[in-house]
Amino acid sequence: MNRIKQCFKKLQNQNRKAFIPYITAGDPTLDITEQIVYELEKAGVDVIEFGVPFSDPVGDGVVNQEAAQRALLNNTSLHDVIGLVERLRKNTAVPILLFTYFNPVLAYGIEAFAKDAAAAGVDGVLCVDLPPEEAQEYKQCLDQQDIATVFLIAPTSTDQRIELIAKQCSGFVYYVSRTGVTGEREALETSISAMVQKIKQHTDTPVAVGFGISTPDQAREVAGYADGVIVGSAIVRMIGELGESAETAPKVGAFVKTLVDATKGA
Repeated sequence: MNRIKQCFKKLQNQNRKAFIPYITAGDPTLDITEQIVYELEKAGVDVIEFGVPFSDPVGDGVVNQEAAQRALLNNTSLHDVIGLVERLRKNTAVPILLFTYFNPVLAYGIEAFAKDAAAAGVDGVLCVDLPPEEAQEYKQCLDQQDIATVFLIAPTSTDQRIELIAKQCSGFVYYVSRTGVTGEREALETSISAMVQKIKQHTDTPVAVGFGISTPDQAREVAGYADGVIVGSAIVRMIGELGESAETAPKVGAFVKTLVDATKGA
């Protein structure tokens, strides 16, 4: 079974929730990204979401845009990210989800991308700007390699569209907690719980919530009604501030552990 699906199944059997951190691959370097992954695993994360650097990340806020730019200045490509996953698989079996835009996948070649990603050990892909109506070839290629496909549902999604998107999701459904781009927020939207319940009326696939979650208290709140909690910008901001320091990976791991503990009810 796919590692992401297996992870959520195990957690559901234990009545526990998933914590999923987002980091940009190659920020500040691919070597430090690798070190961060090991620290995240020690912190107890369940799935790691790798942002594939892209020059026009329209769904990302300033923090993640700057991280992508730093990675691109290091010439980090989709090939490099897949190579990093292959290296990681020598030491870890933590599930890895790629967060990408469609342009790099198309340039790589959809079928070639699916085969190379699977061979390297990628477990899932979220292609943020590819609507499910246009994703037939993409999904077919990933399904053939047992790579989970994750799509986004927004607060503005209608019941009809929720049902359409949920049917295309495997691994989990990603609910975007607010309209707009990624980024930290002082308060969560009040509609999240109701929307998670609405999504669950259309699918048995686990629902994870991201965008705007940045503190342990917020992670704890979302874990009360979702199957998974996703935090990105708060972690990416810390990586950007620490840079190529020897303490980057352990400090990021220590911060993420506070989020994991809150999600798990510790």
